[in-house]
Amino acid sequence: MREARAIDVVITGVGAVSPYGLGAERLWSALRAGQSGIRPLVHAYADRLKVKVAAQVPPETDLSAGVAPDRIGLLDRAALFAVIAAQEAVEQSGLDFSAPALGLRSGAIIGTGVGGETTHDDQNRRLYAENASRLHPLTIPRLMINAAASHVSMAHGLKGPSFAVASACASANHAIAQACLQIRSGLADVVVTGGTDACLTFGSLRAWEAMRVLAEDDCRPFSATRRGLVLAEGAGIFVLESREHAQRRNARVLGVIAGFGMSADAGDVVAPDPEGAARAMQAALADAGVAPWEVDYLNAHGTGTVANDLSETKAIRLVFAEHADRLAVSSTKSMHGHAIGAAGALELVAVLGALRDSVVPPTINLESPDPHCDLDYVAGIARSRQVEVALSNSFAFGGLNAVLAVRRN
Repeated sequence: MREARAIDVVITGVGAVSPYGLGAERLWSALRAGQSGIRPLVHAYADRLKVKVAAQVPPETDLSAGVAPDRIGLLDRAALFAVIAAQEAVEQSGLDFSAPALGLRSGAIIGTGVGGETTHDDQNRRLYAENASRLHPLTIPRLMINAAASHVSMAHGLKGPSFAVASACASANHAIAQACLQIRSGLADVVVTGGTDACLTFGSLRAWEAMRVLAEDDCRPFSATRRGLVLAEGAGIFVLESREHAQRRNARVLGVIAGFGMSADAGDVVAPDPEGAARAMQAALADAGVAPWEVDYLNAHGTGTVANDLSETKAIRLVFAEHADRLAVSSTKSMHGHAIGAAGALELVAVLGALRDSVVPPTINLESPDPHCDLDYVAGIARSRQVEVALSNSFAFGGLNAVLAVRRN
């Protein structure tokens, strides 16, 4: 096992927009309590859709609070989520980017699987259904996949490395890995990073229906009765900086990104490969300088699809061998749904909560375990357990895998 990186990358701020509303603490409290954010789908075209449930940001949520009025019209829903969550994270970090030197050494790297899908869907409707001769003049700035990163950069004066990362359901974890690399390499002192997506549009939902991977009623990862994933929306944003930078300003450290691992299955575009997932976990452990037996908790990708849950279980056993039976594993997607490019970011909020409170969030709806999914999935209710080191898995269509290794400060 090689030594851990000389430069520790720490988290000093966290923000979230989720099916529970605004705030990272609200998200963690709900997950700790085993509260489902999956509800009947609220949609203008609900009567034309087969899918009847989703994990949506509550319709009554005030998404304009804290956002400059002249900015609202520039933002697609996904970018808006990122801006709101970033504001919370930056405020918690205590950083003031108005200092020119800090702004020049700070960046924004945001993952998204889809980008401005709401804008895309709305303007396509105008073009094809309403025969509009002219689309909204801000269509391109709203739908471009880097919009979230750009708006977070502009909101806080982040003039260092800033860009988007797009790798479907692994986008957030890939973005966080890229942020760590910027800090480790000395290209930035601070990076605001995470993931966002808002793709519960009519076109997107119909496309997902066509794949036949959506659950009819609920998300039941690792269960014999699982029928698929439940789509979600939201954002999770984090402030990352080197430990030295955080110590110089006496900042509170919420957790350490000890390592990360990335791999590609280079096989099927939708069928997961346990060996590819295992390589990403092994790479994260090696990068963190952590032995498998030192990991206390694993936040699983755990989508609730037949293929993923079986493949991920096999991958965990490949990596952890006999320690797999002592490892606490849970899928918080059973509660907050699958937010695509934001999924890994929402799950990192859960990991940080587990590290801080010594509580492992549960996998709810696991009443009939699949005998082939034979790990300890913390079924039903949260469990008190000291968590010093955790892994967070994100695996994407296209065979792209990204795993974070996180430890307590």
